[in-house]
Amino acid sequence: MNLTDLFSLDGRVALVTGGSRGIGRMIVEGLLAAGCARVYIVARKQEQVEETVNDLGDKVVGLVGDLSQMDGIARLADELSAREDKLDLLVNNAGAAWGAEFEEFPEAGWDRTMDLNLKTPFFLTQKLYPLLKAAASAERPAKVLMIASIDGMKSNPWETYPYQASKAGLIHLTRRMAARLIRDNIVVNGIGPGAFPSAMNRAARDNEELVSRGIPSRRVGVTEDMAAGAIYLLSRAGDYVVGTTIPIDGGVVNANVGAGNFVDPSGR
Repeated sequence: MNLTDLFSLDGRVALVTGGSRGIGRMIVEGLLAAGCARVYIVARKQEQVEETVNDLGDKVVGLVGDLSQMDGIARLADELSAREDKLDLLVNNAGAAWGAEFEEFPEAGWDRTMDLNLKTPFFLTQKLYPLLKAAASAERPAKVLMIASIDGMKSNPWETYPYQASKAGLIHLTRRMAARLIRDNIVVNGIGPGAFPSAMNRAARDNEELVSRGIPSRRVGVTEDMAAGAIYLLSRAGDYVVGTTIPIDGGVVNANVGAGNFVDPSGR
């Protein structure tokens, strides 16, 4: 057994949605360190995409698009199909959150959150299925990684109704898609992030010490934590893990028994 080969992504072609910042960028950095030949990233804001490409080097290919609508999903699939004849790794990371009081929660916030967090991962995977299938074999399956949230595994104290519902739905969708796509040597799994500093999780970014009090590990996550989880599931090391969503949260879901001074550590 060669440990380097077990966790290597040497030569793989990957796509990370929402890969220009936050958890998406952390995963991109991990994929590059593990040996990916090319990592495509897609995000809505061109300046953020360009900044990430400039920072991370010529193995990163930046694409701009809005994946909250079917036409944007189709355009991305067409663009990738024009550039590649196969896709080894797909990371469905793009997501949205919306908070408002129950009596005032708007339909627009509900629809955008549910569409991007739950509808988009399904239909993007569907549109990229031919490329994934072309890359897949029993010896080296293609991989799909869903980025859910610990908010899909437990309730948080915030009024982010569609966010929590969509992430719970994504975890079950991961199971259902995994059961179907394993037939084609495509392995589907998920990650449930806890507190990682990002624009979406400003509490972890701006109030790290306070947020850490509610985490059994007593710290927020860092790039290496997220990269390691993604590399495990996307490499040979994770080939026999199918349909599972792993919390990467410092123990909040499974070890946080009555922690005091609770500050919600969830989100992306």
